[in-house]
Amino acid sequence: MLTIYIDADACPVKDEVYRVARRYGLKVFVVANSPLRVPADPHVELVVRAGFGAADDWIAEHAGPADVAVTADVPLAARCVAAGAVALDPKGRLFTPDTIGEAVAHRDLLDGLRAAGEATGGPAAMTAKDRSRFLSRLDEAVNAARRAAPPA
Repeated sequence: MLTIYIDADACPVKDEVYRVARRYGLKVFVVANSPLRVPADPHVELVVRAGFGAADDWIAEHAGPADVAVTADVPLAARCVAAGAVALDPKGRLFTPDTIGEAVAHRDLLDGLRAAGEATGGPAAMTAKDRSRFLSRLDEAVNAARRAAPPA
């Protein structure tokens, strides 16, 4: 069954995920390092895994073919894609087997530049256009996974 996993600690699009999941009747796991508020909905479940990387490890162990992982963490996205899932970042960037290698290389390059003091700062703030792109891509990913999944 198609499931959406949210790497939730700093995810700015949780409400958008809940809306799409409700529309399609999908299970959502909200995975975090500490307790968060989640909707009182039987399809939404909070999973708390304390410790460095514990939430990421839980998502990577559970996400699989026909699932969608929402994360800004490129290494986690790579692990999910390797397991057969589709990963999507909060700004609507889709990670697939065809695109994840470039995303990992870009992340590693920026890490190196930051370590050398050449690049500073973080990602740009979320915009309404980013949210719209995310919603559109999430809807596309869910529909593609539903078409690809065998009938229950």
